Amino acid sequence: MGYLNSTAHLLAFVAKEEGYFDEEGLDVTLTQFSSASELATGLESSKLDVALIGSVPTLTFQSQGHDLTVFGGAMTNGHGYVIKPEYTEGVDDIDISILKGRNVASVKNSVQDAELQLLLADAGIEIGEGEDKVNIVYFDSQKDAYAALQNETIDAASVYSPYASLAEGAGYEIVYRCSEEELLKNQPCCRQVASTAALTEYPNSYNAFERAIIKAYKFSQENEDDTVSDIKQYIDIDEDYIRTEVYGGYGTSNPDPDKQATTELKDSIVELGYTEDYDIDALYNTSIYENALESIIAENPDDEIYLSLLEHFEQYE
Repeated sequence: MGYLNSTAHLLAFVAKEEGYFDEEGLDVTLTQFSSASELATGLESSKLDVALIGSVPTLTFQSQGHDLTVFGGAMTNGHGYVIKPEYTEGVDDIDISILKGRNVASVKNSVQDAELQLLLADAGIEIGEGEDKVNIVYFDSQKDAYAALQNETIDAASVYSPYASLAEGAGYEIVYRCSEEELLKNQPCCRQVASTAALTEYPNSYNAFERAIIKAYKFSQENEDDTVSDIKQYIDIDEDYIRTEVYGGYGTSNPDPDKQATTELKDSIVELGYTEDYDIDALYNTSIYENALESIIAENPDDEIYLSLLEHFEQYE
């Protein structure tokens, strides 16, 4: 399984550390990657069986003909942008307009970049060089974009969890968090992705995987301290930052495929010109999650957390 340097991928960390993968008869090795393209290549070369990939790169990969299917969720919201504090002095109400005339580090083909472009378009702000425009400078990974804040030529940068908390701790100011923007509420980010052929060939293995992830979600809802400790095994930062990102209300880690929200996001980025339109239904598998959740509820018919997942799935499938 491939994942990124994000606290939002906690369901995989918890499933591994708390033994849920073992419980489901799976031998899972977690490997950190730097970018969505590396994860997609890993799936297509059969070096990975599962990857947690951002929704926007997943959608663009699918539109370009990559035979990759979404079968579950991992993260909703959790992104934003930060800016150097000298640009916010004397500013009481910081909004996206503060980026005008600035060089902003971002990651091409990412949720963060698409969200920024959607907000800029909504505010009538053009992209490019000039005092009234926002100049986006692209980097290969979120880690590189964040590190670029050390350069004098970069004024602001995209972030996903835990980089927002790390940035605040380093003295940078939050421009926005997507969870606080009406246009971006309930924005699906990283999805559980696999090759379409593998999902077809090994349905029982992926059902077992999803059961483990669902159990991990329940654990994360009931055991905050242990969940933070599990995450720290993979994202070695201060526990306070982990706690803020995971339990601070800025994002959620939910295993639901959220097909409806992801389809709406696809339509938004197509309208933006970010990618070509395509038939998302052929590359979205909700039955694995549905079957896994139903089997767990059959074993735990009165569990409120599992029942809440079912209610969410029925509402947003």
